[in-house]
Amino acid sequence: MTSAADLRRRPRRPSWAGRNYSLLTAAAFVTNLGSHGALIAAAFAVLEAGGDGGDVGLVAAARTLPLVLFLLIGGAVADRLPRHRVMVAANALNCVSQAAFAVLVLSGEAQLWQMMLLTALGGTGQAFFSPAAEGMLLSSVRGEQASRAFAVFRMAMQGAAVGGAALGGAMVAVIGPGWVLAADAAAFAVAGSMRAFLDVSHIPRRAPGGGMLADLREGWREFAGRPWLWGIVVQFSIANAVVGAADAVYGPLVARDHLGGAGPWGLALGFFGAGTVAGALLMTRWKPRRLLLAGTLCVFPLALPSAALAVPVPITVLCAVMFLTGVTLEVFGVSWMTAQHPREGNFFVWLVTWYDARTGGTSKGRTGPDWPVCRPRRLRANSLLTTA
Repeated sequence: MTSAADLRRRPRRPSWAGRNYSLLTAAAFVTNLGSHGALIAAAFAVLEAGGDGGDVGLVAAARTLPLVLFLLIGGAVADRLPRHRVMVAANALNCVSQAAFAVLVLSGEAQLWQMMLLTALGGTGQAFFSPAAEGMLLSSVRGEQASRAFAVFRMAMQGAAVGGAALGGAMVAVIGPGWVLAADAAAFAVAGSMRAFLDVSHIPRRAPGGGMLADLREGWREFAGRPWLWGIVVQFSIANAVVGAADAVYGPLVARDHLGGAGPWGLALGFFGAGTVAGALLMTRWKPRRLLLAGTLCVFPLALPSAALAVPVPITVLCAVMFLTGVTLEVFGVSWMTAQHPREGNFFVWLVTWYDARTGGTSKGRTGPDWPVCRPRRLRANSLLTTA
């Protein structure tokens, strides 16, 4: 029989779920809850303002361009300043830009160039946030349970995506996109406050060395010399370019013309999120012997949602397709993140992040199990990828 003293001594959370990990997971949940609703709200805000599919695409591109341009600089900044401060500053920028976007939409006076500008500010914040955030996550997990820790983290993110997409679509349909954008701004404020309490004392200071250009030249040689690495980047470059266009532009248009509007599209995205939760749950119990092979094979179902929208299929079929795609994509995501974990802190992963973003890359994790052990002079940048 278990005594009260035994119950008090029993840890309330797994050994790998330390304070930083818990804070990062909770903050990511809050951010994803708001952001996935805001993705739907932004598209329908453009459409309700009289825009067409091309205008929706311009707003989506306005976010991607600064992400490509500033991600490399964001990695350098995160390598030289405390990571949690970079994350909080980026969240503050996202909060302000989304709040301004919400005010414009609610006023009924939003113009295309204003929406593009504010969306670009959001992309800039993400460019500085991602390297710091993913470096912080990798440094917060140690030991053999890394795969399970990453799967649980991603399960929390994707669970928020389910709720955010479904709730966001319903809110857009009922009260309009402006209030959903306002909720996203509030979510960034809450998440930024949580990230301010992260502990970075365990992260060593950057050793003096060459400048960023020297780091880039060295990193490029390592990147170009590994066909398996740039092969995966090229694969996901093509896949993400197509999937991104479908999610950001084609999906909302098909939903408006054939499926009934924002509500059904939010439901479909919710099923995609549910699939990613199921995939993350699967990966808490299963670790493929060949991580990158299993993950890469799971990329191919990404073609299914675009094909379903092209027909277009009924909403029930689309939801099933989105669920299956979510499962397979999350298998890739956890496999990719787990493969990179032993090499946390490697400069070359930062470089891959930038090449990935330039081509619309994986945004799920970057590196492989045969990545070389870093020499001290290579520990330049803080490791990381673009997340979501």
